[in-house]
Order: sequence, then structure tokens, then C-alpha cells
Amino acid sequence: MSKEYVNPRNAYGETLVELGKVNPDIVVLDADLSKSTKTIMFAKQYPDRFFEMGIAEANMISTAAGLASCGKIPFVSTFAVFATGRVYDQIRMDVAYSNMNVKIFATHGGVSVGKDGASHQMIEDYALMRVLPNMTVLSPSDAAQTRMIVKLMAETHGPMYARVGRDAAPVIYKKEDVDDISIGKGLLLSEGSDVTIIACGTMVSYALDAKERLSKEGISVRMIDMFTLKPLDANLIVKSMRKTNAIITAEEHSIIGGLGSAVAEVIAEHGYSGRFKRIGVNDVFCESGDPKDLMEKYRLNDKHIASIAKELLKH
Repeated sequence: MSKEYVNPRNAYGETLVELGKVNPDIVVLDADLSKSTKTIMFAKQYPDRFFEMGIAEANMISTAAGLASCGKIPFVSTFAVFATGRVYDQIRMDVAYSNMNVKIFATHGGVSVGKDGASHQMIEDYALMRVLPNMTVLSPSDAAQTRMIVKLMAETHGPMYARVGRDAAPVIYKKEDVDDISIGKGLLLSEGSDVTIIACGTMVSYALDAKERLSKEGISVRMIDMFTLKPLDANLIVKSMRKTNAIITAEEHSIIGGLGSAVAEVIAEHGYSGRFKRIGVNDVFCESGDPKDLMEKYRLNDKHIASIAKELLKH
């Protein structure tokens, strides 16, 4: 059966418009990329609450912090590489240190940005944001989950960072599947006794495909969508430690500092003695190319996840 694809960026823009109807305190800022980030939808509907900041991302973050200090709920958007790397000092001091109610929603994250190459393929953002005190870090995996996460961001006080990719993503959830999700709680998608796969963002779909591959070979997979990287659902990870003797993490991010590192911290502190493997970009800058080719080259796909699972279970 062919998959249905919906772009999470569209879900983001549409949800902003919905939120803007009911909450006049929501404002949106963008840095000359509103057509790509889809904040242009909000701009057309509520031009008096949309701020086009130009190619001045640092100023955009500081302006958002100022708006938050006046009781507004600012959503700030640009590409992930600009939303975190170019403006790190402003996020650290004006948003995180000051504990301002600023929502940074980045698009075009990860390797699958494709032909824009290493300069735009942000694979360090989870690490940069996760280390900041007061910062919540989110990684939605499809359009339905994106909609719910944007709503949760608007309702929950404090600095938050969320990231989606560039391309349309396979539909994983129906609306009712994510109506009761909450920040800090992972989603257990299937029980299993042999191996646990913990994935986030674009890699959840690949992990589910890997689960199907493994199931056909009689391997029982416990599958988790860890859409909140911080605060991390340590209890769910510990339960998985006790149920399976192998854990794999999968993320479209460097293996350093992201989901894999976060899970490793938990299992190390709880004395896990089973096998563990991080799947992500292996401490290299990537290159320009077709997104599918790049995901294949850097082994960010279901075939590699399934192969690693079988390798771990041999031991």
C-alpha cells in the first residue's frame, strides 16, 4: 500500500492561523523565509501580528523576547541552521537565561534539506538547544503530530524549540492518535520483547518500516516515538531497558548530543547491561545531493535500522 504524504510545514502554518483566531496574544516573526516556513499563512490572515524581520535573525530572537516580556506569545521561524546556530547567544541570554515565553519553530532541519548542502543541513540543533537550561526541545514526526505540538507550545509557558524537515512526511497518525499527547512523554507505538527502537522526527517513519521488516523475520520490536527530547521520558526508557536486551536510537542529527546521547545518559545511569547503538550522522558534515540519496549514503533508513537490530541480537 502506498503511503500518504503531508508536509509538516503546512501543518505548522495552518495551526498558527487556527491559534491566531482564538488567542490575540499570539504573534509571529520570520526572517525573510515566510513562504518556506509557511508563516506566510499567518501573515496574510493577521498582518498586524506578523513581523517580517528580514535577514536579521539575531534581532528577531531579541525582538521576540521583548514581545514575550509584554505578555505576547511569539512564534519565531526560519531554517533550523539559522534558528539555532546563527543566533545562539541571543537564544541563550534573551530567551533561555531570561526564561522568556518564546517559541522557536524551525524548518528545513537535518540532512534531507538535500541540495543546499552542508551549510544548510543543520545536524547539531538538538544538541545546542538541549544543553540550555529552561529550554524544551521537540521533534514532531508527521503533520498530525506537528499540529498538536504547535498547540502545546502555545499553551505551555517557557522557552521551546521544535524542528521539522523540508519535505513532505509520511502520515503516521490520525488526529485522534495524538489528541492526548503531552510534552515530556514519549509515545509507545508497539510492545516488543527483543529490541527497542527509539526514534524522533523524520526517522520515526523509517523506524516503523524497520519494525515491519524485523517482524517478518520473527523479531519482536518495542517501538517508541520520542518526540520530546527534553524533558526526556526517562521512565519509558527504563521500562524498555527491562523488557528488551537491545536498544537502538534513530535521529536525523549528529549522533553526538542529540536523542542518542540523551538515551545513553539515562541507560548508563540506570546500569543497563544490554546492547545499545546510536543511528545518526557519524560526526561528519554531509554534502549536497538528492535527499533520498543522502539518507541512503548516511545510512538513515529502515534497511540500516533493521540491519543494526539483527546485528545487536546476534550477541
